[in-house]
Amino acid sequence: MALLLPALFAAAVAIGATVAVERWGGLVGGLLGTLPTTIVPAAWGIYAGSTPDGFAAAMAAIPGGMFLNAAFLGLWRELPPRLPAWSLGRRLVVMTAVSLTVWLLCAAGLVVAQGAALGAGMAPKVLGLVTASALLGLGIAACWTPRPSPKGTRAVGPVVLLLRGVLAGAAITVAIVIARSGLGLAAGVASVFPAIFLTTMVSLWLAQGEAVPGGAVGPMMLGSSAVAAYALIAAWSLPALGPLAGTGVAWVGAAGGVALPAFLWLRRR
Repeated sequence: MALLLPALFAAAVAIGATVAVERWGGLVGGLLGTLPTTIVPAAWGIYAGSTPDGFAAAMAAIPGGMFLNAAFLGLWRELPPRLPAWSLGRRLVVMTAVSLTVWLLCAAGLVVAQGAALGAGMAPKVLGLVTASALLGLGIAACWTPRPSPKGTRAVGPVVLLLRGVLAGAAITVAIVIARSGLGLAAGVASVFPAIFLTTMVSLWLAQGEAVPGGAVGPMMLGSSAVAAYALIAAWSLPALGPLAGTGVAWVGAAGGVALPAFLWLRRR
């Protein structure tokens, strides 16, 4: 049950993310899709299965993982205009293969680099703050020039919705299993595998074409900072206040301190 419940929660959230982009457009839907959601059960599972030091290391790794996810999203906006005029299916296959390959290579490097930083004496919270700041800067840069963020005109099919939920649930399950093996940093990165981002891009490409997911990329990149903020707060709040109260404090802090200001800024621009 410790694995099944977080996986089911992650699957439900993943299904809602693409529907939000489709119904409300890239600005609102993109930010809603990046609110701290799947990280909540992931943090619970990691907290329950790790030592205090392992939990702190995992939470410190999450902002770096979200930075990778933001760069992953950036590829989905910047690379398609540079691809040849192939069929939609062929372009989608190339985009999926390239973006995942880049993410996996960078994720492996990130685990090594963050492990070296912690081994050299850098405090986990300092590492998290540095990577979270870099993520926020990347998100602001991605949204500095306003871009169209249209709504979808057709519904995503139930098979794609189901596959999206399965992929997100599998990613969360793997993260918890890794955490219980004692590999805290790797668990932190695994917990932010771009399951929602990947399935959002793929399913919306298939249902709506390239414009709808492309319009959501910038807001999703900026909104990823809310997940990083949740991890930084949760590293303190869960051990200090317990899972329930600690989760509430971390979620309110991330949503009110990052997601809401980001939405107001984007709407104004």
